[in-house]
Amino acid sequence: MEHSLSNSNSEEAKLQRFMERIEAGEKIEADDWMPDEYRMTLIKLISMHAISEIMGALPEKEWVPKAPTLKRKLGIMAKVQDEMGHGQLLLRVTEDLMKPLGKTRENLIEDLLSGDLKFHNVFHMEAKSWGDAGLIGWLVDGAAIMTQTNMLQASYGPYARALKRICAEEVFHAQHGEAIIMALAEGTREQKVMIQDSIDRWWEALLMFFGPKDAAATGTSKQDITMKYKIRTKNNEELRQDFFSKYIPRVLSLGLTVPDNTMHFDKESGEWEYRQPDWSQFRQIIKNNGPKSKERLRLREISYQSNKWVIDALSGENTAEGIG
Repeated sequence: MEHSLSNSNSEEAKLQRFMERIEAGEKIEADDWMPDEYRMTLIKLISMHAISEIMGALPEKEWVPKAPTLKRKLGIMAKVQDEMGHGQLLLRVTEDLMKPLGKTRENLIEDLLSGDLKFHNVFHMEAKSWGDAGLIGWLVDGAAIMTQTNMLQASYGPYARALKRICAEEVFHAQHGEAIIMALAEGTREQKVMIQDSIDRWWEALLMFFGPKDAAATGTSKQDITMKYKIRTKNNEELRQDFFSKYIPRVLSLGLTVPDNTMHFDKESGEWEYRQPDWSQFRQIIKNNGPKSKERLRLREISYQSNKWVIDALSGENTAEGIG
């Protein structure tokens, strides 16, 4: 009994010291002691981020062969390459967290294909037009920058350091998307209609990007835990309001409209009032029942199966005896 109490006190002391470090602004490293809740929260957050970077390259990958000019083709190819690189960088960060649990990067891909690991709702959507390719860079990556810069001072050091590089490159991605949108906005009437159509179709997905205002909306929000451990500083609604303040004026300045006739800025509250998206649809999308969910997962599965021999070769599995 005394031994049990001693262990309990020891764990409490470790947790107290851990929280003191976080409150003091110290960075937690992969080999440091951390509570299970912190480790699991990081694994879920960073693995979802990593997989979303990889899956997020697929809508734009579809436009590489269809880009209107060689310059645009080179630009979107470079962006796809960057996104895949971000995914690989974040997978390495996640791997270090999973080592004590006996899990590997392969387990994450398997979790994705089984439906246990989710990817961001926006990357389940269809990119029907070149306007969609521009909007992904302009508004989707713009939203991503807001989410990611909010975690640049995250208490977990390896994630914070990875985000510095990722955010720097995401700024170029947003500029790439904005350049496409500006070119279309200054073009023909049909091109301007193309942008408006993209905004109309993507608007709800953009609202859902930041997640629900509270857990009651979907029952899936972990924002309180991430703020408790100083992984991020702003909640979902604060980030969504920042997005509105930055991008609504830009959208309107191009003569475009937001598909929500209730939307306005309330001076008294200092917030944008808007129509809530259909959160039941959000739940369906993150269960891999979105417009392009199955197709994109199948592409990921084919790629994984086709290239698994490389993983096996590098890990020394199935190698012939006597070679080398």
